[in-house]
Amino acid sequence: MKEKKISRRQFFKRAGLAAAGTGAVFYGPWKYNRVYASKTDKPILIGMTSDASGQFANSGASDRRGMMMAIDEFNKKGGVLGRKIDYMHIDTESNPATGSRVTERMITRNEVTFLIGALSSGVANAISQVAQKYGVVYMNSNSSSPTESGENCHRVKFVWDGNGTNFAKAAVKNAIEKVGNQWLLLTNDYVWGHNTSKSTRKLVNAFGGTIVDELLVPQGTRDFTSYLLKIQQIKPDVVAAAVAGDDSKVMRQQVAQMGMGKKPAWINNQQDWPDVYGLPIDNLFGVFGTTWYYDLDLPGVKEFVQRYRQMYPDTTMKAPGNVYYNGYMCTKELLSAVERAGTTNNLKVIKQLEGIKVSARDRMQHHDAYMGANHQMQQTVYLATANDEALWEKDKNAMFKILSNVAPSDVEDTDAMAVCKMESYAETPTYEG
Repeated sequence: MKEKKISRRQFFKRAGLAAAGTGAVFYGPWKYNRVYASKTDKPILIGMTSDASGQFANSGASDRRGMMMAIDEFNKKGGVLGRKIDYMHIDTESNPATGSRVTERMITRNEVTFLIGALSSGVANAISQVAQKYGVVYMNSNSSSPTESGENCHRVKFVWDGNGTNFAKAAVKNAIEKVGNQWLLLTNDYVWGHNTSKSTRKLVNAFGGTIVDELLVPQGTRDFTSYLLKIQQIKPDVVAAAVAGDDSKVMRQQVAQMGMGKKPAWINNQQDWPDVYGLPIDNLFGVFGTTWYYDLDLPGVKEFVQRYRQMYPDTTMKAPGNVYYNGYMCTKELLSAVERAGTTNNLKVIKQLEGIKVSARDRMQHHDAYMGANHQMQQTVYLATANDEALWEKDKNAMFKILSNVAPSDVEDTDAMAVCKMESYAETPTYEG
């Protein structure tokens, strides 16, 4: 029987109705249909699912700028497969319910070819569930709960940031040996915080440390006084803080005001550049993790920074950070995968992304990177602290001092890999955008 061809809009409409009618994830008889663009010169449309408001608004702006620079570079070379790359953005508001609605709309109404973007892990999980229902390839650029590449992994989703376990593995053993074994956990009360804390707790126990307490901090907290006073009473050797976004900025300001930046020692699981940019240098106390820094003495870094400054001369942040870097890199690798596949067919693009290896030179990191079986990019992890004040006074961008780099094989999240049970190719709807 000859295959019946329908428009992509009809495909998504029928898929949405089928899913709504059954309450189940959409697979059904439509999973084998392939839907083609009506014109070969139709642009490839990327849907950006990052925050423009809420706790991660600043990081969301950096995330999108990184994506847009990668898209601009490809378009200047003639696009991909002879097609221009367009993009659209709808604010996900740091809210999982909004993330779901935005994703559904972008796929069924706007017919995006691919999705990119995330800061909140709860939002990323919500986006990925909708993306999997329709088979739309989704690049989770910047959310870092271990669950994103663990129990919440999906065939269509690829995670590009380091996660809480990666950063904890890089920092915990060294801190126990050099600082002390009495640890307190200060944890944002949502999915990323809980899962990062869980990973840190496991490693502290494994290396002979003791968790003396855990303080849960609601998202949106603007007064940390009660938490800091309790820390003063308990007197732990180390505070392991899993606090992110605007909460992190407020926490750092108040810790510095109370003179608590040096004692106890502070380990911040991951520090995103937009959360601290512009703060006084004494707010950058402790040791924290990152995936990239604009002043790494590596090939390509200076040129990358120069391109950033040429494209965004008026932005407040005069140097790109890790969030921008992740947004850029995942977009670049997605479009490169489409080129290698020779098609926008989602399953063929997925297979090009699976198992990719990227040289340290191309990643502008110290070690080669590779895509794990759980669809998380395994990459170099850096530990950093505040830069020397004299250097910072000369250049307000020079906020970090890189203390060490750790190879991806040494910080792999084997627990996430073990629990990741993603859908098969046959269970994933297929399309060509």
